[in-house]
Amino acid sequence: MVLLRLSSMALSQSRFALSPIAETLGSMSVLTKPCSDPWLDPWYARHHAAFGAALDADPFARGLVELIGSTKYLPGFVTRPPAGGMRTALAEELEAVTATRDEDVRADLEAAVARSWKRHDLNWLTGRGWGARTADLFRYAWTTHVVPDWPRRRALLERDVTHRAGLLAAYGWPRALQHMNRRSAWVGTDAIRFSDQPGPDEIVGDEGMLFVPVGVTSGTWLCEAPPGRYALVYPARGSAATDGRPAPARALERLIGTGRAALLHALERPATSSELAAQFGQSLGTVGGHLAVLRDADLVTGTRVGRRVVYRRTGTGDLLAGTGGEAVPEA
Repeated sequence: MVLLRLSSMALSQSRFALSPIAETLGSMSVLTKPCSDPWLDPWYARHHAAFGAALDADPFARGLVELIGSTKYLPGFVTRPPAGGMRTALAEELEAVTATRDEDVRADLEAAVARSWKRHDLNWLTGRGWGARTADLFRYAWTTHVVPDWPRRRALLERDVTHRAGLLAAYGWPRALQHMNRRSAWVGTDAIRFSDQPGPDEIVGDEGMLFVPVGVTSGTWLCEAPPGRYALVYPARGSAATDGRPAPARALERLIGTGRAALLHALERPATSSELAAQFGQSLGTVGGHLAVLRDADLVTGTRVGRRVVYRRTGTGDLLAGTGGEAVPEA
C-alpha cells in the first residue's frame, strides 16, 4: 500500500484548500461519460452536448480529456497542489500549466498512456506550446461549464470543510478523514493510507498536507510538487434537492413540513445556519426557527466550532430522512 508519512510539523501545518483546476478536471471527466450522480444531473444535462461539440472541434482537447478520463496516472502538470488555500484562483493555477515545457508535457502524457486501461496514442499531440493549449482548454471548461454551477458547488465544498474542521478541532485528523473516500484512512500515528496498490511511501514536507474537496464524484487523486508538497483531492458528497423526489421524501414533507424536510435532507452534510440560509435563499430567522424545531425533536444537533455552530443530523434524523446513514458516529 502507498502511505503518506507526516512528521509532527507536517501534521500541524496540514489544512484544507480549494482548487478550481481540480474542479474543472473532474468536471471534464464527468461530461465525457454517462452521469451517475443525481446531484449533477441538471448541470450535466445543460452542458454535456456543448462540451462534446467543443471536443469534436479540437483533436488536442479531445485526446487530452479522453486520456485523463481513462488512466490511473493523472498528468502531473495539471495536478499540482493549490497554493492559495481556500481562495485559490484558477488563473494562478494555470500559470504553472502554461509554463510547462513541451518535453515535460509529453513525458507526463506518455506515463498516463502507459497506465491507461484503454488503448491510446498521442497522434493528437501536434504543434508546440502544449502547456498553453492545455491551460486554454481548462480556462474554457471552467468559464463555460463550471462557473455557472460554481456558487452551488462552492457552498457544498465549504460545508464539507466546515464539517471536517469541526471534527479536526474536536477529535484530531483521524476523525476528520473519516468517509473522505473509500481507500484513504489513518494508519498508526503518522501516516495516511492513500492507495491499496503496492508502492513506496511518500514523505510529506514540513508545509503539511492539503485536503482538497471537489463537487464531482469522479474519483480521488494525489497532487504532488517537489519538495514534499502533496494534496489529496476527494469528492465532497452532499445532498441537493432533485426533481422527481421519491415517495418517502414527499411523506416526510407532509409529516414535518416542506421547509424542515428540506433542511433535514440538506444536513446529510453538516452546515451552519448561515450556509443553509444561503443555500435555500431564506432568512436566518426562518432557518433558525426550523432548526430549533428539529433540534427539539432530536433530529439535529449543533456543535460549536469557534464562533460558529455546525448542525448535523442525529441518528434519529438519519432514519427519518431515509438515508440509512453515512453519519459520523458519536465520540
